[in-house]
Amino acid sequence: MTVRVRTAGTVHGVRAAPGHEPRGFPWLLLVAAAYLLVQLALVLPRLNLGWDESVYVSQVDPRIPAAYFSAPRSRGIGFLTAPVLAVTGSVPVLRAWLALLSAAALYGAFALWRPLIGPVRCALAAALFAGLWTTQLYGSQAMPNLWVGIAAVAAVACLQRAALGERRAPAGVFLAVAVATLMRLSDGVWLALPLLAACLWHRPFRRPPLVAAVVGGLAAGALQWVVEAYVRWGGVLHRLDVSSATEGGMGLRWAGDALWRSLDGPLLCRPCTVTPPPLAATLWWLALPPLLIAACLTAPAYRRTATWLPVLCAVGLSVPYLFTLPYAAPRFLLPAYALAALPVAGLVTDIAVRARGRPGRGRRCLTLTVLCLLLGAHMGQQFAVFAHNLRGSERTTRRYLLAAAQLRKGGLHEPCLVTGTQAPPIGYAARCASANLGGNNRSITLTALGERTRREPVAVLVTEGSPAPSYARHWRPLTLPGTGLTAFLAPRTTP
Repeated sequence: MTVRVRTAGTVHGVRAAPGHEPRGFPWLLLVAAAYLLVQLALVLPRLNLGWDESVYVSQVDPRIPAAYFSAPRSRGIGFLTAPVLAVTGSVPVLRAWLALLSAAALYGAFALWRPLIGPVRCALAAALFAGLWTTQLYGSQAMPNLWVGIAAVAAVACLQRAALGERRAPAGVFLAVAVATLMRLSDGVWLALPLLAACLWHRPFRRPPLVAAVVGGLAAGALQWVVEAYVRWGGVLHRLDVSSATEGGMGLRWAGDALWRSLDGPLLCRPCTVTPPPLAATLWWLALPPLLIAACLTAPAYRRTATWLPVLCAVGLSVPYLFTLPYAAPRFLLPAYALAALPVAGLVTDIAVRARGRPGRGRRCLTLTVLCLLLGAHMGQQFAVFAHNLRGSERTTRRYLLAAAQLRKGGLHEPCLVTGTQAPPIGYAARCASANLGGNNRSITLTALGERTRREPVAVLVTEGSPAPSYARHWRPLTLPGTGLTAFLAPRTTP
């Protein structure tokens, strides 16, 4: 996209960044390259598929039966993984593909902000977002939250560029909202709501093509989810009811405490009773709201809309996770962090620019040194948390692989079925179908399970030391050393 307005001009109150600001070194490209390098060097060699990834990937992997796909999920991530899985089932190849895509998308989404806030601020915003441990860990994972965040960054930029008179920008709004909704329906709705509010309230955005772009993108992204709701659940309302039950009962509640407790992990806090991280490690999170308020209050006129609009959308995207869910996961707020990085980067850059213009070399150096130290400490702390959670994820996914290898050695070969504890990831690793008799992923009845034992090998997994389920008391036990699990294999019978 190319914006025709290259001066600090204005179109109905929406202004572009001053055109005389030099681009200089390609900082944004360097940020994207560093982000890619971290994923390829650290995540790709160590991390196999996780629990949720196995569910998403199995939907489009032609080699393995699809795991149960619960009501709250959306299928957008399958569009990213399907091209690779059609050729190979290699997890490192899939990781490399997603790492390349995420780095390119990070660059593309934040580059859209260059005419609005300038090249330095958009590069710093990208660095603040890419420097978060969740962004580093999930960039090459088959999970939707990061992609919602990148799409949200692009959507907000395109909306403002459309107000500057760029003809193709409404199409960018449509595509970005559609991608966000396709990745995660609820996030797409909570992104569209503040965008529509801006289109109705803020005069520069009060144009039918922009409203149509937001509504059309939401409808296009939600179409598959709605069709599946009628095919599998008998309608949208019933699917929403089932989704609420799966999530543990969604309703008005304060979940900010759970998000704070899980800020440095675990990756899924359900129920969230872990000890909170040290206060020093959470200061950046607690400081984020004041920083956003300060950014909105101090932004210059040409960047005012480019400051409050991402803040508005970040607040919208954080609402369901702060006020409706009974549990938490650090990745849930990735879309809000992606948008919040833009005004924070603007505020930090403005402070640095003002410091450079002040008289007195000592005062200038002190201000700039403090800013650099704070940013460096934040990035270092985030990388340390990233390394810690990467090691934990590596241990978990290695246990899945180890359990799958021992099951296959014990006689479980495709076509086969795995049920019980950790069935989806271990079943996927063992190249088997997975199903469960109860819980949020209930997808088979006891009668159907009995029929499957007559046709194929079946294994039920339980926590080590636990007894076999009543239906498997006479099945052959198989210890799975190093996994914390025990398997019980069904005796093969002929119909």
